Amino acid sequence: MKPLFSIRLVFIALALGLLLAISLSLSLGPVAMSLDTPWRVLLSRLGLPLLVEPQAQLIIEQIRLPRTLLGLAAGGVLALCGVAMQGLFRNPLADPGLIGVSSGAALGAALMIVLGAGLGGLAPEWSPYLLSASAFAGGLLVTSVVYRLGRKQGRVDVATMLLAGVALAALAGALIGLLQYLADDATLRTLTFWNLGSLNGASYSRLWPLLAIALLVLVSLPRSASALNALLLGESEARHLGVDVERLKRRLILLTALGVGAAVAACGMIGFVGLVVPHLMRLLLGPDHRTLIPASMLAGASLLLLADVLARLLVAPAEMPIGVLTALIGAPFFLYLLVKGRAHA
Repeated sequence: MKPLFSIRLVFIALALGLLLAISLSLSLGPVAMSLDTPWRVLLSRLGLPLLVEPQAQLIIEQIRLPRTLLGLAAGGVLALCGVAMQGLFRNPLADPGLIGVSSGAALGAALMIVLGAGLGGLAPEWSPYLLSASAFAGGLLVTSVVYRLGRKQGRVDVATMLLAGVALAALAGALIGLLQYLADDATLRTLTFWNLGSLNGASYSRLWPLLAIALLVLVSLPRSASALNALLLGESEARHLGVDVERLKRRLILLTALGVGAAVAACGMIGFVGLVVPHLMRLLLGPDHRTLIPASMLAGASLLLLADVLARLLVAPAEMPIGVLTALIGAPFFLYLLVKGRAHA
C-alpha cells in the first residue's frame, strides 16, 4: 500500500497536533486560561523569570498537568497495543480486546475496587499501585489462558486464540456484572464511572505506574518493527526470513497485556483508540511498522487528549465520560470500515 502523503509531512502534522492538544488540555476547563499561560507556568518552574498567577500555577501543576500526562500515556500506549494486535493478527480491524486483554484487566481492577471497599480501603496510599497491579494481573491471566488455548503442537493458532479471547471476554464481562450486583451503592457508583472511562481525578500516584509501562512498551515495540513487517507476508514466509514467530507472538501478547492493563487501571475502560488510530495511520503512511508505530503513538495521545477536552466542555460544568466519546467516534468508524471492506470484497 502506497502512503497517501509524505511521511515527513505526516509526522510534522502529528507533532503540531500533539502540541495543540497539550495546550488545549492545559488551558481549557472550568477555569479558562489563555493558551500561553500553561507554558509560562512550566517555563517558570525551569527557572525563567516569568510572572504567573498563583491560582493558575496551582491549577496547572496539581490538576491539569497530571491529567494531561495521564491522557498522553494512556492514548499512546493504547494505540501502540492496537498496532501490535493488528500486526499479530495481520488484520487492520484487530483490537486488544479481541484476545481478552481489556476485559481481563477490567475484571482485575473491578475485583480490587470491590475488595478495597469491603476491607475499608486497603491502605489508601497504596491503592493506585494495587489497582494497577490487579488490572495487569487480570489482563495477563486472561491473555495467558487465551494463549494456552490457542497453542497447538508448539505453535499458536491465531484463529483459535481469537475465538478463545471472545469467549473469555464475555465471561469477564459477566463476572464484572456480578461484582456490580454485589457492590454497595458507593462502590457501584465508582465501578460504573470507571467502566465508562475518565481522566477525572488524575494524580501523580495514578500516573507513574502507567507512565513507566508506557515507556517500556514504547521502547520495546519498535524493536519488533522489522519482524512485524515480515509477518505481514505470512508466518511461513516470516520464518524463512529468520523471524522467530512464536517468540514474536509471546512478546507482542506480553507487551499488550502490560500496556492495556496499566491503561485500564489508570483510566478505566476506553475503547476504540487501539482500533481507530493504527488503522488511520496505516491509511496515511502504509503498512511499514517502522513509521506506523511512532505515528500511532503520537496520534493516539492527541486523540485521547482532544476527547478529554471535549468531555470537559460539552456538558460543563459536569463532565462526560471519555469512554462514551471514544465509542461515539470509534463505533461509526468501525461500521464504515466494515461496509467499505464488504463493498471491495
